[in-house]
Amino acid sequence: MTAAAGNGAPPSTSPDTPASSASVFATGGTVPRSRVFAWALWDWATQPFNTVINTFVFTALYLLTEAFTSPGVTEDDLSAQLGLAVGLAGVVVALLAPVLGRRTDAFGNRKRWLFIWTMLLAAAMAAMFFVEASPSFFLLGAILVAVAGVFSELAAVNYNAMIVQVSTPKTLGKVSGLGWGFGYIGGIVTLVIVIVAQLSGWFGIPDENGLPLRIVAVMCAVWTVVFSIPLFLSIPEIPPVPGAMRSSFLGSYVDLARDVVRIFRHDRPLFWFLLASAIYRDGLAAVFAFGGAIASVTFGFGFLEVVLFGVAGNLVAGFSTILAGRLDDRFGPRLVIIGSIIGLVAAGLGVFLLRDLGTLPFWIGGLLLCLFVGPAQAASRSYLARSTPPGHEGELFGLYATTGRAASFISPLAFAGFIALFGAQAFGILGIVLVLAIGGGLMFLIKPERGTADLR
Repeated sequence: MTAAAGNGAPPSTSPDTPASSASVFATGGTVPRSRVFAWALWDWATQPFNTVINTFVFTALYLLTEAFTSPGVTEDDLSAQLGLAVGLAGVVVALLAPVLGRRTDAFGNRKRWLFIWTMLLAAAMAAMFFVEASPSFFLLGAILVAVAGVFSELAAVNYNAMIVQVSTPKTLGKVSGLGWGFGYIGGIVTLVIVIVAQLSGWFGIPDENGLPLRIVAVMCAVWTVVFSIPLFLSIPEIPPVPGAMRSSFLGSYVDLARDVVRIFRHDRPLFWFLLASAIYRDGLAAVFAFGGAIASVTFGFGFLEVVLFGVAGNLVAGFSTILAGRLDDRFGPRLVIIGSIIGLVAAGLGVFLLRDLGTLPFWIGGLLLCLFVGPAQAASRSYLARSTPPGHEGELFGLYATTGRAASFISPLAFAGFIALFGAQAFGILGIVLVLAIGGGLMFLIKPERGTADLR
């Protein structure tokens, strides 16, 4: 692999360094707005898995409830078992993502595999309809949630790599922000639909055996299929790379190891970015993962308040991400990342220090946290896309997924460790803030090479 584009040397076109002719990012062409919209709509299409299935509804309000407990098995035990399933799924993603991404680069089948993973994700969500409210069905539910997570992550590798097909160096930040923003807003729209349905008595659907929430899973599957169609109709497939080395599946791991060594030797800023982003992205994930629990336990929010905060937080994150994309294109993704992390650290400390003043500090500080989360995520994708040599997008975004998975234990351990050390959940906020600060501090140390002004 060559060093990142823009370091003064043109990308190599040797057999192990392909250059995709489908990348308007590399050629400086123009992209129809309809194609950009179609690409961003995929985020809207698949976000219900994270928002409705994974976070607020199917797992929290159904799979981890007393309907699935049995003598000797508590709800805490169910959480641990689901965590194990999801953790094993993360290992699968970490092992497969970079190699599969590398192979789609060489074989020219990025869109095909994005279609396959997306449809498998929809199929896994639809299959959740068969998870009846009985302890004997818990294992099926846990497996489906974990497997759907694998499909979602592998699809995201190809989707993220596709960003260079729908953007130019001048629009990359805006396009990345648009995708993340659409995702947040799409997830909230589906969540609002669920809330309205619940308040309406599920429109007469019997609530025995968890039927309404099982139908919600099917709704998410249909939503994913319908709204992902524009991407597959609008964006062309990348061509196979002439002369590219097509190793066996196992041989791809050897090639991958060689490329990682090349990155370390020849593009040290990219190597350290993968490390730094893995740390602070885990902190970003923790903001949403533990936000509801902090609101409930530390600040005394009831169920409706937690859900309303979730809606408000995601809306704030969605719109701020879309707007911050313009700052990315103007000032570069590195400065957006650093500025966002500074804002996150300040807001997190504010929530902790003002925790005794009631719920208002959490509403203000929590929404400020959401304000900065989306821009940091979108700018991270932009940074990597700008740093990646043409034809290596799938491989690098696969590594991006792998490093993120490898660091996914840091924030949960920091959160739990600070609680254990100080004896109160509020101190877990400091654990999350510490992880963000460490990742952000590493970003301060990364200096783009001469000629990479678009990273700044």
